[in-house]
Amino acid sequence: MARDTVILECTEARKENKPVSRYMTTRNKKLQTERVEKKKYNPHLRRHTVHREIKN
Repeated sequence: MARDTVILECTEARKENKPVSRYMTTRNKKLQTERVEKKKYNPHLRRHTVHREIKN
């Protein structure tokens, strides 16, 4: 399988002592070798923040 399921975690929530938000997404391991980074909504901060891939 070239597709891999990854977990994205908010990068700004821990700095503000709020609960982190996590999202699940997929990526193509052959085409995208580096870690995934996307802007997603964090309901605890009530705004869009950068979410990065974490280790499973």
